[in-house]
Amino acid sequence: MARKPPTNPRKNASQARSRATVDALIEATARILVRDGFEKASTNRIAEIAGVSVGSLYQYFPSKEALVAAVIDRHNREIMQVVRTTLAEVAGMPLDKAVRRLVTVAIEAHRIDPKLHRVLAEQIPRTGQLAEVEAFNREVHALVRFYLDSRRKEMRKIDPGLAAFICVSAIEAVAHNMVLDEAEMLSERMVKALVDETTLMVVGYLQPK
Repeated sequence: MARKPPTNPRKNASQARSRATVDALIEATARILVRDGFEKASTNRIAEIAGVSVGSLYQYFPSKEALVAAVIDRHNREIMQVVRTTLAEVAGMPLDKAVRRLVTVAIEAHRIDPKLHRVLAEQIPRTGQLAEVEAFNREVHALVRFYLDSRRKEMRKIDPGLAAFICVSAIEAVAHNMVLDEAEMLSERMVKALVDETTLMVVGYLQPK
């Protein structure tokens, strides 16, 4: 059996100069993944694009898989920050307005860099990032459940935990598959239709008939 490449960074960057080097390497990795794909990426090419030596790259990352894992981690953290901010914004909103806002933000977040999103979705199992992704998902479900629990009077009788799971899964599936579908789904007209129809679906599921 082939040995799995290490995906954990060698050390954390604590000083400003070190953080700048790490950021440049992660950004270069993301650019190469989008342009050339995982198979054509190499540590030599990543170091060249980042403007650092290969030796400097290996001070922080033991393999290109570790760099891809770092790109995935950064991408997930950025999306989670958007989710946390949005859920704080909608805390006092009625159910229909809150759902529309959540759907809109989920779709817009996936549109920021759709090519990178597609590549990273393919690389998550390879880099062993499933546990981290699952942890983010659990946090999202918990936050949405907390919101739904505060809106019980607007909802039909349903367990908030189950409702949160179904709502998050539905919204994420629409946003993710929109990215995988590429060109047509990314038009402004289609995005508006997706927001309208997904909001209608989720609100219709939550509210009493």
